[in-house]
Amino acid sequence: MSYGGGELLSDISFKLQPGSFHFLTGPSGAGKTTFLKLCYGALMPTAGHVRLFGADVRAMTRDDVAMMRRRVGVVHQDVQFLDHLPLADNVALPLTVSGRDLLSENSNLNELLNWVGLRSRADARPPELSGGERQRAALARAVIMSPDIVLADEPTGNIDWEMSQRLLQLLVELNRMGKTIMIATHDLNLIRAAKSQVQARVLRISNRRLQLAGADL
Repeated sequence: MSYGGGELLSDISFKLQPGSFHFLTGPSGAGKTTFLKLCYGALMPTAGHVRLFGADVRAMTRDDVAMMRRRVGVVHQDVQFLDHLPLADNVALPLTVSGRDLLSENSNLNELLNWVGLRSRADARPPELSGGERQRAALARAVIMSPDIVLADEPTGNIDWEMSQRLLQLLVELNRMGKTIMIATHDLNLIRAAKSQVQARVLRISNRRLQLAGADL
């Protein structure tokens, strides 16, 4: 994979198993965000193949990619919300975009907000939320379509340890429900905390390659 004229990722062969829990580590600029973008079709590889749910991304139409992304929930590093909309409407945006009937989904939305501890903040605007509340809202938005996979890019980078633990617990619960989880992070304490709860594998991007426990995959 090349980016900006230079090779960023190379010689990677990797399959994300259903129901698995992975951490993705590596120094800043190593390509963690790029790797995640390849995993949900936001970037195309300059060489090789990326298959998502068995289909080659290069052969997908724009509509195919849009449908595939409904099966992948993404918590972005830079959480973006529409500041003029209340929290509940921001979380429900994927439903709106996909043409779902919001009235019929209202009970699911309320249940989801309750799950992430934000039911009482449903009418708050994004600028009124704390960093931890924004991250939990981002997770709620990522899973409202009940995706098979959840990808989180540095989800605890701007929140305190207590809130990081709370967010991790939500991701662990999702994994126990059968969801595949991949978290890009620099936080070794978060990884240690997760390993006491789930079978988490740690991947590292180093020298443009993806490694597991110090060995090339």
